[in-house]
Amino acid sequence: MATQSVKARLTTAAFALFDERGYEHSTVDDIAERAGVGRTTFFRAFPSKDDVILPDHEVVLSAVKARLAASTQETALVAVSEAARLVLLHYLQEGDVARSRYKLTSSIPALRHREVTSMQQYQRVFREFIHGWMGGGSETGLKAELMATSVVTAHNYVLRRWLRGLTERPEAEFDAAMTSVLELFADINPNRSAEDEASLVIFRTTRQLGSVIPALRKIIG
Repeated sequence: MATQSVKARLTTAAFALFDERGYEHSTVDDIAERAGVGRTTFFRAFPSKDDVILPDHEVVLSAVKARLAASTQETALVAVSEAARLVLLHYLQEGDVARSRYKLTSSIPALRHREVTSMQQYQRVFREFIHGWMGGGSETGLKAELMATSVVTAHNYVLRRWLRGLTERPEAEFDAAMTSVLELFADINPNRSAEDEASLVIFRTTRQLGSVIPALRKIIG
């Protein structure tokens, strides 16, 4: 079995202590001691105790940016869906840590604010990408904002259902949610030429074919 990194050990120790003692009664020294490291090592890994709440935020955000950057004009919608999926998969892989975070952020306003700020960063990345895909003009700014908001809202809706134990199939629900988002913006096609050529976008879904075909017809014009 691979040895946990110092950052992972600190995160595991922190959430164990938060569950046992509560967030307010768990200090940096407590976390460092539980992880078997010194206080200085803690601050090399995290600027503050609050930062333990979202230990991999920057890593996941970078992965989202990289996935979007790897797309083309023709595959932009696929990239948006897959980039949002990366965020969901990270939470699913965290398992109990994600559920513990949800309890903490639901009860501690400062931590909730930090989580909301992180989601706003994702939304900004999606908005800037979508706006560029649409051409970057002043007339597409609102559409890009609305689409980015819809992507993040769909992701958060499915994530909250999983965190609350309301679904055992979060990935399938995410596919359905993203299909709904694409349906809302099916008339947006910046690649359409003067001759009204259409681009076909393929994405994964678990929905029945009969419900997907009308959305595809809208997308391909």
